[in-house]
Amino acid sequence: MSHRHGVHAVENFWARVWQSPQDPHAIDELVIDDFVIVSGGETIRGRADFKEWVLKFQSTVEDLEFIPVETFQNEDGPRVASLWEMTGRNRGFMGTEPDGQPIHLIGTAVW
Repeated sequence: MSHRHGVHAVENFWARVWQSPQDPHAIDELVIDDFVIVSGGETIRGRADFKEWVLKFQSTVEDLEFIPVETFQNEDGPRVASLWEMTGRNRGFMGTEPDGQPIHLIGTAVW
């Protein structure tokens, strides 16, 4: 029997928080209080700081489109890996000059 709870949880997170229309306030429902993420070498600790990070990130990419490419988990389910793609236009992304140039990222998240 296949247990896809982990995959479903990650895909639900992508759909609600990152896919259009983005709803970073869904983080309040979907993320535990002591959540920790490392992104680009920066460690973000706690749901409130993570939500603030997401809001800031999303504000720096105009027309942000987030596409989950593939999501899978290990056999018993506690580890989920997801390959994703993001496009948009630069509105100050990663501290750069907001010049409207296209942005195209491909990344991996391990949960």
